[in-house]
Amino acid sequence: MIKQKKYAVVDLFCGVGGLSHGFVLEGFNVVAGIDSDQSCAFAFSENNNAKFICSDINEIDPKEIEKLFPKKSIKILVGCAPCQPFSRYTAGVKPKNTDNKWSLLSSFAKIIEVIQPDIISMENVPQLAKYNKNGVYSKFIKTLKENNYYISDTQKIVYCPEFGVPQNRKRLVLLASKFGNINLISPLYSKENYPTVKSTIGKLPKIKDGEICKTDSLHRAQKLSDLNKKRIRLTKEGGSWRNWPDDLKLKCHKKLSGKTFGDVYGRMKWDEPSPTLTTHCIGLGNGRFGHPEQHRAISLREAALLQSFPIDYKFIDDTKGEVISKNIQRQIGNAVPVKLGEAIARSIKIHLEKILN
Repeated sequence: MIKQKKYAVVDLFCGVGGLSHGFVLEGFNVVAGIDSDQSCAFAFSENNNAKFICSDINEIDPKEIEKLFPKKSIKILVGCAPCQPFSRYTAGVKPKNTDNKWSLLSSFAKIIEVIQPDIISMENVPQLAKYNKNGVYSKFIKTLKENNYYISDTQKIVYCPEFGVPQNRKRLVLLASKFGNINLISPLYSKENYPTVKSTIGKLPKIKDGEICKTDSLHRAQKLSDLNKKRIRLTKEGGSWRNWPDDLKLKCHKKLSGKTFGDVYGRMKWDEPSPTLTTHCIGLGNGRFGHPEQHRAISLREAALLQSFPIDYKFIDDTKGEVISKNIQRQIGNAVPVKLGEAIARSIKIHLEKILN
């Protein structure tokens, strides 16, 4: 085993710490996380016993990041640059602040060039490699090669249920090492035993729309309008707006172009992984985020569990009487699933033990 003090992890774009927590669970020393969203500070630091630095990656001095690593430590730099520009929802459409978003991966590469970490993990949406606008992904790979990194399969698309995430999420995972060949571990689950919605949230207390669980303040569901209550009552498990009579359908769904959006206002299926969660994952009309059986959208707690956060993961500081805000929905939806973080961390651990022992 590698001694704890010999390695250290810094997480760029850390959010509330989904990726970092995977490393913590695998016994790594996470020393710091960096993110431009100050609202993530409590959750990241509280659950990972690590320093949170609120800073824009485009502006931070790489030398300041280098100082975070203890002397003579094995430097592990990980991160998931915000993926909105690469998403299939925005491909072909120029979103706001495009230039700034595209530059985040380039800034990641510049930081690598300066501090020369021993190990790198970059996680993102699959479309990053396929869409590759302005060659940003190719340039990232080129930077790694020019700096003498061994790179894992650069087109490794990970299906998250294979690593214990109860969610139909696919992610691009890239690993790189100064020491030698490195690759992601083999899948831990198959279709026969994928974690499901039922195995993940099926035993939580029942709540109604707009209700807060008495024993868990994060187990709360958005209030539905009377119209949406009628709609969800007529939606079967795994169904969507297609189950409704015409008088309850939206005008856009009655058009030919609207018939392709079958997932909105949908319910999840008990015996399958959930759909991919987004920053609007507790909104009934934002995807297939309806509870499989209860007449509501999923709660914040259910969303967190489907992102494989432990049930005791703290998102707010109860000692300060903080009110749960809409930030948490966004934070959960943006997070790297913890179980995927564990798989990445375990892959790096196996690599280091093999190379350095």
